[in-house]
Amino acid sequence: MTSSYLVLTAPGGTDVTHEKTRVIRDGFTLLGFLFPWLWLLAHRIWLYALAAFLLQGLGGVLMDRPGLWPAGFAITLGTCILAGFEGQNLRIRNLASKGWNEEAVITADSLATAEEIFFSNIETNADGDRMPAPEWGRHPHSPGRHGNTTSLGLFGFNGGR
Repeated sequence: MTSSYLVLTAPGGTDVTHEKTRVIRDGFTLLGFLFPWLWLLAHRIWLYALAAFLLQGLGGVLMDRPGLWPAGFAITLGTCILAGFEGQNLRIRNLASKGWNEEAVITADSLATAEEIFFSNIETNADGDRMPAPEWGRHPHSPGRHGNTTSLGLFGFNGGR
């Protein structure tokens, strides 16, 4: 099944080995669905992890009360669904707010294929220094919002999910 992958480069630019370059799949994450606040903590999305923890705690307390278990279950399940579907978008937006650059959007069948497509177009530099970046592709960033993602991520980068 084909998915969209975003390629993000570090704020200081790329290095020769491209170890800081991140390729992130835009789509559902099963671990984010099963363990929302732990997954968010693992990806350093602190505020959303705290919110997910509190919402799941509230849902657990409500499920223990007689007659309120449907509301508690709905809150817990809703938190899991949001983290599963929007977790990767939160991860991308978190990195973009820290100055990471969205270099490319690649449609591929797997992460390995997406990495192969992206890195096949990159020239290698044997000096061991940083890769020279072309100046024609650099635009100054506005002090406002970073990235070009939608507010809820309901629409993918290729026009839909």
